Amino acid sequence: MQLLSSRSRRAAAATAAVLALILTGCAPGDSDFSYTPPAQVDGDLPEETLVPLQEAVSAAMTAAGASGAIVGVWVPWSGSWVSAMGTQEPGGAEVSTDMSFRIADVTRLMTCDVFYGLVDDGIVKTTAKVPDYVSGVADMKDVTLLDLCNGTSGVGSSEEIVKSSWLNTPERHWAPLELASYGLGRARVPAHTTYRDSDAGYLLLGLALERASGMSASALIAKYVTRPLDLENTSLPGAAAAPPSTGPVLNGHYLTPVEGGYDCTAPVDITTLSASSGFTDSGAVSTITDLGRYMQAEAEQALRSKEEPARFAAPLPAYQDAPSWFQATGGAYVVGSMIGQHGWTPGYATAAYSDPATGFTVAVVLNDSTAGSAVVTALAWELAAIASKAPAASGQTAPEFGLPFTAEQYHEQIAAAALPCVAPPAAEG
Repeated sequence: MQLLSSRSRRAAAATAAVLALILTGCAPGDSDFSYTPPAQVDGDLPEETLVPLQEAVSAAMTAAGASGAIVGVWVPWSGSWVSAMGTQEPGGAEVSTDMSFRIADVTRLMTCDVFYGLVDDGIVKTTAKVPDYVSGVADMKDVTLLDLCNGTSGVGSSEEIVKSSWLNTPERHWAPLELASYGLGRARVPAHTTYRDSDAGYLLLGLALERASGMSASALIAKYVTRPLDLENTSLPGAAAAPPSTGPVLNGHYLTPVEGGYDCTAPVDITTLSASSGFTDSGAVSTITDLGRYMQAEAEQALRSKEEPARFAAPLPAYQDAPSWFQATGGAYVVGSMIGQHGWTPGYATAAYSDPATGFTVAVVLNDSTAGSAVVTALAWELAAIASKAPAASGQTAPEFGLPFTAEQYHEQIAAAALPCVAPPAAEG
């Protein structure tokens, strides 16, 4: 009789669990699920709130060298602001709010949604060890799938090593384990007790979830995230190089470095890209309205089947000596009372945050990734600080909601992080 390896036995058990759920009509991501977002005042935010929001986005676009931005701010007790500012490229067509874009590290939240969905359905355990589902990582025998989701695996990040390859060969198909290997090769920090911003961890988690379920990561995100929440314009694309959508698309760019700074007049278009460059770390795409709806559901853990889910209950400092209000766990950053994510992927920088108690939400994308995530993160927090003070609409009562920072702090931080734009050298002859 042929004996199965422990990994094969686990894969077979997972397959049997999925089959059993299907046969009993209790499949994960069941169509019974429905999500109702928080009640929202119908109407625009008041002028005294809108003007500083617009000014903040305009200043951040300039600082990041971005020609366009799409932003959504939802203040349930006051109103909302969903807007597109700028153009596709300098002097190009205007940007619109229906355009799709890459949501960068917000993908991590979706990957953890899938993980917890499979946990709730009995297909994987939070204590499962990484080598049980991923080949070639025997040295991670004490690291769990929960560690990968929480960012406590200790492994490093691949981003800085492969960044130039992403920009120079956007059509390249990346194998997730190959991409993760650059981060795996870096010095590690203690597992379980220290948060580390590691793309490699979420790439490995995606591979593990594919192995455990017998489904592709794209299908898993559709099953556990986008279909239950009715996110019609959100997905994890396949590996073939393509724009973020077959419909309207926000063009993504990066700037060419020149002596003394960057040539901000001629951004390089990188709209067409293989999503395999981000996979389950940063490969997903969405629109601003989908992203806002997703963040509201995510912050309140609406996708969990447990009565009292506690995915974000035990966060760790986001980095050494981080402010006490800036922590991380569950694929998210915890910023004061808000849950969210921020990051960049070639061509785009995206940030999105939501307060679970009130439904207060901000989401924004800039169509240039040269500045990384620094400017877009500061912008999201500046927008949140401005909008949190929006007055209540007629018949509404503003909740006791505040943030541990001011808009001015992050406006100044954006100015300090501004890219130096310089004229390119004159052509010879």
